[in-house]
Amino acid sequence: MKRVLTILSIVFLLVATGCKEDTSEGEIKLVTPEEMKTLIDQKDVQLVDVRSKEEYEDGHINNSQNIDFNSPTFDEDIEKLDKTKTVILYCKSGKRSAKCAEKLQAAGFIKIFDLEGGITQWKFNGFDIGTK
Repeated sequence: MKRVLTILSIVFLLVATGCKEDTSEGEIKLVTPEEMKTLIDQKDVQLVDVRSKEEYEDGHINNSQNIDFNSPTFDEDIEKLDKTKTVILYCKSGKRSAKCAEKLQAAGFIKIFDLEGGITQWKFNGFDIGTK
């Protein structure tokens, strides 16, 4: 009987600790292009391209909005985003979006995802981009 209780306790602990969401509140999670494609298809996702306006117009991921990380109005611009909704960031290679993710985290955003390798990796993996 003790053995059965011990086994049940271990199973319970494994189930309890294994049932976590992808991100804890305020945690930044790097995602692959495949993972990002799945996230984009979800409802209420804010997809943000943090490259310059010129880079954005040369090609961007569909349904993204452009908030230039190097813009003097960047801090004001990110305040227009909903902190309670998922935010997915990308840039060219991942450097600017990583810095942006840290700013969003400090500003109190709940779910932050950052595309590993940026739009360069997105295109390399064969995913489409749009232009303006």
